[in-house]
Amino acid sequence: MKAICLLSGGLDSTVTMACALRQGYEVTALTINYGQRHQKELEAAKAVTSHYGVEHIIMNFPLTNFRSALTDENIPVPDRSIEDIGYDIPETYVPARNIVFLSIAAGLAESLEDSCVFIGANAIDYSGYPDCRPEFFQAFENMLEVGTKRGVMGHPVRIEHPILKKTKAEIVKMGMKLEAPLHLTWSCYRGGVKACGHCDSCLLRLKGFKEAGFEDPIPYED
Repeated sequence: MKAICLLSGGLDSTVTMACALRQGYEVTALTINYGQRHQKELEAAKAVTSHYGVEHIIMNFPLTNFRSALTDENIPVPDRSIEDIGYDIPETYVPARNIVFLSIAAGLAESLEDSCVFIGANAIDYSGYPDCRPEFFQAFENMLEVGTKRGVMGHPVRIEHPILKKTKAEIVKMGMKLEAPLHLTWSCYRGGVKACGHCDSCLLRLKGFKEAGFEDPIPYED
């Protein structure tokens, strides 16, 4: 069994790739360099793939014309309380990002005759992005059934999202059980020497480690 795994270098995508490997898939990691405001994620993705010894494809597909705090340094990354996260769509939303990423990954999977694409999307402890919700993935799979050669022939590329309905604490526990290299991951929206500890992604990550009963292995500014 062969699979493409979208790998950002963050906690969720790394645990997802560990899950795919544990299930016995021959994994090709795919990282999209979409013009994000820092290179820390790319560095983390390279470190994770080196740890596992899997093939790593990095594609440059800039989304710098898409308005987002993650692609435009003139838009500040918001600091919100943990209680406010998930109730609206924040400035860190990159328009249609998962549509773009999954389209590229599904096309690559079809070209390489891989059976599925793994993505580390989560709809429980998340920032409220619409392209991380179950109904989005159902609609995307329906599209692959009618919009790809494999789909119209009756065996479309599947989209696997093993952590979609898990809390961040459950994701951390899964990562620890799978012995995923969580110390190599980077989740912070800002690209400092250390994680900021204040952005949505840092807050959700810290919440997950705390509730799981583990200490986060990466350094924070605060």
